Amino acid sequence: MGLFDFLKGQFIDVIEWVDYSRDTLVWKFPDQDKEIKMGAQLTVREGQAAILINEGKMADIFEAGRHELTTRNMPIMTTINSWKHGFESPFKVDVYYFNTRQFTDNKWGTPSPVTIPDSKFGQVEFRAYGTYNFRISNFEIFYREIVGTHPHLRIDEIEGMLRGKLVDRFTEIVAEMAETEFSFVQMQANKSEFVQALMPRIENYFDGFGLRITDFSIQGITLPDELTEYLRKNTQMNMVGDLQKFTQFQMANAMEKAAENPGKGGTGMDIGAGLAMTKMMMDQMNQNSPQQNQPAARAESKEEILNLLKELGGLRDAGVLTEEEFNTKKTELLARL
Repeated sequence: MGLFDFLKGQFIDVIEWVDYSRDTLVWKFPDQDKEIKMGAQLTVREGQAAILINEGKMADIFEAGRHELTTRNMPIMTTINSWKHGFESPFKVDVYYFNTRQFTDNKWGTPSPVTIPDSKFGQVEFRAYGTYNFRISNFEIFYREIVGTHPHLRIDEIEGMLRGKLVDRFTEIVAEMAETEFSFVQMQANKSEFVQALMPRIENYFDGFGLRITDFSIQGITLPDELTEYLRKNTQMNMVGDLQKFTQFQMANAMEKAAENPGKGGTGMDIGAGLAMTKMMMDQMNQNSPQQNQPAARAESKEEILNLLKELGGLRDAGVLTEEEFNTKKTELLARL
């Protein structure tokens, strides 16, 4: 190898990056302390941007395309360096490739329950989780605040920071909204509308890091078991309406369970007792129900309400009503006293 060939080997004349990963944010071209030849070919593919870093500061930016590095298309580098040794002299810079595409389907979730005031339940604890998308929006800020001298930055190295900041912001905004007429049930039933109101306050939150949240979704909201059970029972009560329909509904459930388990001892006895108690209860309610075309039902006496409570107790003992269902109806009847 002659001297000319040796010197030529010290210069870089082709710069490119083919990204086979799905999680690389920034990648530094490995120059092994070589200098870049004036006129070198720089290839930037779609979804990439190449940044020249001169003495730790961002210089020229190149978007998708094939670029010949000359003084003509490097205005900042040309200004920084007077090229005292002639226009064909090599130069020393670091070349960083930035991924400009969206990074999608990143997970977020509240690590501990979020407690908020609620107009319906007084106070609610819940957990939420979902996904978010983001992209690099400002190369210079992102390089200065996040990359530094890191030669290969991946999503997993910053996802903890992103997730933590998102959860903080989500919690703050939900707490602000809870100061007004806010119900957890409304948020759960209208997640899409809630996210639409939330997005403008989240998407620019990472401007200080050179990032932009482009999409944010709430995939699920979970409640403590006791509140979930309360909502289930409340829905069930709304479905059956009054006490008579409630009893009929419970009897249908009991008969269905008995049909599913025909071989279990005592089932027929339980159903028989339940049917008898149900008939007595329905006869009592029919006696107390208003006649057709009458303007209003007469008030129930204390004795009648106590009898209904005894009959409810019989349904509970027969296995037709659960303890929780018995307590719910007992509270309703006692309120009439």
